Amino acid sequence: MGRKVLVLNQDFRALTICSAQRAFLLVYLNKAELISKDKMRTLRTVSSSFAMPSIIRLHGYVQMPYKGVMLSRQNIFKRDGHKCQYCGSNQDLTLDHVLPKSRNGQSTWDNLVTACKSCNSKKGDRLPDEANMPLPRKPFKPSFIMFLRDFSEQIDEDWMTYLGVRNR
Repeated sequence: MGRKVLVLNQDFRALTICSAQRAFLLVYLNKAELISKDKMRTLRTVSSSFAMPSIIRLHGYVQMPYKGVMLSRQNIFKRDGHKCQYCGSNQDLTLDHVLPKSRNGQSTWDNLVTACKSCNSKKGDRLPDEANMPLPRKPFKPSFIMFLRDFSEQIDEDWMTYLGVRNR
């Protein structure tokens, strides 16, 4: 039951992703309604069968003053597709500061990229252009919806309408 479920706010905006267990509990306790169910799976008990949620909507509105993506090592790896941004390898990954810390580079979304240890040490304390190691794309901070849509491991087709995508 490692399925993920899209949670919508009362106004049908994407709020978060949670486990199927949590989603089922919210629906069962009447704190949310089932918007879409998984057509291939059901939840079973000894005496009952329930729809496996795919999308739920909360009954009450949850005030979210700012919903951003937290800067973390794993989130940088997800943004960069778990590949070195210099050579494309997926072995021995680490983080690289595009503008090195020795040159006052900060640990921010637009200054960190995924790099293999070999490329990271080859680049050293130089800028990518100085090391003749250009980046295929400029690092960026993903929006919350973009992060849910593009960097989550599991996306159901039903979610696309709520994540701002018509057809994937």
